[in-house]
Amino acid sequence: MADSEKSFLIRQWDEYKGFWAERFSFLDNYSRFVKRDKPLPSWSSDDVQEFIASDPHHGPTLKTAREAASFGLTGSLLGAVSTAAFAWKYSKSPHGAGLSFIAGGAFGWTFGHEVANHWYQLYRMDTMAAQVKFLEWWEKKSEGHS
Repeated sequence: MADSEKSFLIRQWDEYKGFWAERFSFLDNYSRFVKRDKPLPSWSSDDVQEFIASDPHHGPTLKTAREAASFGLTGSLLGAVSTAAFAWKYSKSPHGAGLSFIAGGAFGWTFGHEVANHWYQLYRMDTMAAQVKFLEWWEKKSEGHS
């Protein structure tokens, strides 16, 4: 069907989908690992350490990215507890404290990752490539091709 034959809404929807598909094209890197008939088996910390030791280029990047994740977890915990405590202190509202806990956790996680990004200078590394290489390595290893 030619573009001129499509309705206005269909054309707008197609443009909208194309716009967001272009913005989130980086997700295509992971699609072959996520959209599998048989999912990849779970891996352990020992498996990740084995990859880090075996890949001199992507291993250190993956190790740094894993260390940076602890900043996000710490930020999430601090943000959740502090905002919930603040909300409870001034409102004594359980639902307000609960919502503050959730929002504080999300904001703290974001802030923690931003701190880690600068602390470890992750903006200089290609962490996505390291994660994809690990998934490729794990796919081969779990299927017995290593």
